[in-house]
Amino acid sequence: MDKSIKVVVTGAAGQIAYSLIPRLIDGNTFGDKIVDLALVEIPQVVDKLKGLVMELEDSYFPQMGKVTYTDNFEEASKDADWFLLVGSIPRGIVYNGKKIEERSDLLSINGGIFVEQGKAIGSYGKDNAKILVVGNPANTNAFIGKNAANNDNQLWMAMTMLDSNRAKSILAKKTNNNVSDVKNMIIWGNHSPTMYPDSENALISGDLGSSVINDMNWIESEFIPNVQQRGKAVIDARGASSATSAAKAAIDTVIACENPTEPGNCFSAAIASDGAYDVPEGIICGYPLMTLDDGTIEIKRDISLSDFAKTKFKVSIDELLSERDAVKHLMK
Repeated sequence: MDKSIKVVVTGAAGQIAYSLIPRLIDGNTFGDKIVDLALVEIPQVVDKLKGLVMELEDSYFPQMGKVTYTDNFEEASKDADWFLLVGSIPRGIVYNGKKIEERSDLLSINGGIFVEQGKAIGSYGKDNAKILVVGNPANTNAFIGKNAANNDNQLWMAMTMLDSNRAKSILAKKTNNNVSDVKNMIIWGNHSPTMYPDSENALISGDLGSSVINDMNWIESEFIPNVQQRGKAVIDARGASSATSAAKAAIDTVIACENPTEPGNCFSAAIASDGAYDVPEGIICGYPLMTLDDGTIEIKRDISLSDFAKTKFKVSIDELLSERDAVKHLMK
């Protein structure tokens, strides 16, 4: 087993990355491996990373290897094992004189970014590299990047772990359990307000959520909307988007991919559909996943979906297909 690993982080001067990066080298995420970091930012702010590197050096992380920073993504990508693509143009900022508010604007602007990053990852990243897209719209950004990378040996994912963690917290409170007692929390579909958080198949202290919570009105009118809209609620309360929780979710995803999944359990992330659960092939869709003993990541295929779940899931699938159509011009 390799004793070192190279991780590329984009948007490295941002709030999420500030919480994320130290956790990559604290010995919990990659165990005893030495972690080399390649931090990437846009030219206007890349120099700010000098201060972050100084902080990392001053923090005494025994697992920290070589740390570099650059605005050249191709250079950073060379021989990388993991890519955490945090950077993207967010909703709410003014870009080229226009305030970006619509999802269609995000797709258009970020599409070009992820084409170029995908090409670099496919050409320069390791053949077995894993790529986690955090920047929104995450599923379709990952779809664009994967297409541009043109390397089927690499695993492209979009992050739904934050939604899963949020859903676990709500279910734990509802049932008077510790959040650690909630497992198998699946987020189906898109990381967007159409996502379907599956309370029925969650395990709450070992029992199916469908048998623990006999209140479909609460599930439909409170649980699902609260998970779907939690990001907006955080922005409204904090005046900024989720940072600490997003960083924790990214780390949770990496750890889930780096370690075999407990028998019977699963974790949530979005990957390219192979037709599982009747999802059209190719779109990046939220699924229940398992990491096998050999490190392979597979879709867990034995989940039963109720008619209610299938209806909710279809709404998100339809949105993903609409987004796919909106970026057709970026596909080669």
